[in-house]
Amino acid sequence: MTRRSTINRTLKLMLTLCGIWPGISCVIICRVYWIIALATDEICHYRYLSMHLRTNDLFDLMDCFSSFLTQIKFSTKLIIFWINERKFLTILTMMTEDWNDCVDNDVTMRETVYKAKLANRITNAMFTLHLLTIVAYSIGVFLADVDVTDHKSELPLLLKVELPIGINTKRTYKMLLATQFVHLIMSGCGTGLLNALLLTLTLHVGGQIDVLRSWLKTLVSDENKERHKSIVATTNKIIQKHQKIITFSEHIEDLYTYIALVQFTSNTVLICSLGFLIVTAIGNPDATEQIVRSLLFYTVTNLEAFIFCFAGEYIKNKSKAIGTAAYDSAWYDLKPENSRNLIFVILRAQKQLTLTVGKIMDLSLESFTSIMKASGSYLSVLLAMQ
Repeated sequence: MTRRSTINRTLKLMLTLCGIWPGISCVIICRVYWIIALATDEICHYRYLSMHLRTNDLFDLMDCFSSFLTQIKFSTKLIIFWINERKFLTILTMMTEDWNDCVDNDVTMRETVYKAKLANRITNAMFTLHLLTIVAYSIGVFLADVDVTDHKSELPLLLKVELPIGINTKRTYKMLLATQFVHLIMSGCGTGLLNALLLTLTLHVGGQIDVLRSWLKTLVSDENKERHKSIVATTNKIIQKHQKIITFSEHIEDLYTYIALVQFTSNTVLICSLGFLIVTAIGNPDATEQIVRSLLFYTVTNLEAFIFCFAGEYIKNKSKAIGTAAYDSAWYDLKPENSRNLIFVILRAQKQLTLTVGKIMDLSLESFTSIMKASGSYLSVLLAMQ
């Protein structure tokens, strides 16, 4: 059976659990769960930061601050998607229309299916990576030999939080660890798959642009040169397809621009903080556990920043290729009244499609470079202050 969707089952399931997928009956329950869980988590993080701010254990403070920022990022993504529910539904509807339009054309179907399969591999890889990251982050705490009755020492938890309740039994402690682990799995994989959704939507746009370019290449085929009506119909279809691609890209931009703003600012601080944790852990007695907890988290945070910047670069380069394909077509073999329509395609393609950071600056690989430079500068300052 031929695939008929760019969004795979794993991504759809996570979007459903996050209360984002439109038309589900349990959307209110899912959203209430996330509001309560994330609000409780943020309050406990804040309590820990305020109560331990003047301690000498900088590693635990930075660890708490990093997970605090990560939860804020995830909360922001959920809120923005909930607010823009209709826009996301419009995006899904347009994707469905694109799949329906390519049923009768083998070339179009091949391009769309190829991008869908590529998005499927990326989604599964990101889900696996985030799952492994959470397991590596948690394994040290699960294997630790903890004496619950020792109230003088701080109980090791998966998240550095200050709980409003006391833990007096081993059973309560294990239940708390299990709850934190499930919450980490849900929020970590949710964060990763919402990033994967951006790549999925971007790859779908890229596939539709490749379809448009193939139409431009075959616009002036030998069998069409003498068929005026066929050329006019194909030209109209090309212009309509181009406009649809532009609208689809604008919807992605509206959905992700403020998410990118939060990502851009928080990831700069996170990369710096995690880099500091890794560097300062070297030479400590429990260096292996600390580095394992931080290294994969550091890798995922860098990957997250790279995904957003790569998506912006990808859309920009693909949109530029539309004007090139229109110019490279054999427009000079057409009658003037037919070739004149391609000028509009070339002119519109000169205004490249972009993804922005809060409507302030474009997302590109140059933006990723600036994130890494800023993080490196902050890391140098922290190491100098140590």
